[in-house]
Amino acid sequence: MIAPPERSAERDAALAALLPLVPIHGWTFAALRLGLTDIGADPRDAELLFPGGAVDMVEAFLDRADRRLEEAAEDLSGLRTGARVRALVAKRFADARVDKDAVRRAFAILALPSNLRVAARCTARTVDTIWHLAGDTSADFAWYTKRATLAAIYSATLLFWLRDASEDDAATLAFLDRRLAGVAAVGKLRRRATDALGRAGPCRSRQGTAVA
Repeated sequence: MIAPPERSAERDAALAALLPLVPIHGWTFAALRLGLTDIGADPRDAELLFPGGAVDMVEAFLDRADRRLEEAAEDLSGLRTGARVRALVAKRFADARVDKDAVRRAFAILALPSNLRVAARCTARTVDTIWHLAGDTSADFAWYTKRATLAAIYSATLLFWLRDASEDDAATLAFLDRRLAGVAAVGKLRRRATDALGRAGPCRSRQGTAVA
């Protein structure tokens, strides 16, 4: 698990006050100071709360979204693992819908070459949160492959969602379903190939010597 950014009630309150102002003023200290003033906090605390500036605010915002997903997670025990993952990704986008413009501006900041490491870190934490809530307990190489696969799916779906104007993210969810179905199909083919090789036993050369 990648360590989260600094967490505090003060930072969470500042983010809540900042978000409505991001569509107008962006992820800036000017917007943060206005937000702090709105909630009766000292605007001079802006730089103390987020010393890293915009990218610091964005990382804290995405971490806050991960925590909110955990806090609001429903009982998914009656679903298969793939359906759990799908439900959690869908909820993540549904929760973000009200702050879509702020997410769009956050993505633009993380897409800068200087911030790609932070972007990768944020994505890794999000997909790890989703797998954890989906009940994944793997501890071997599968732990990495599952998260790498979901990171690719989540990132592609996020890009689609940012441009999606359909009601209740219907087009995004259809896109997500296609990506998940593609991964499932590849997994089935791999298992069939493995089973077939197992039934066939070791291959032998023309001289009868087993070939590894």
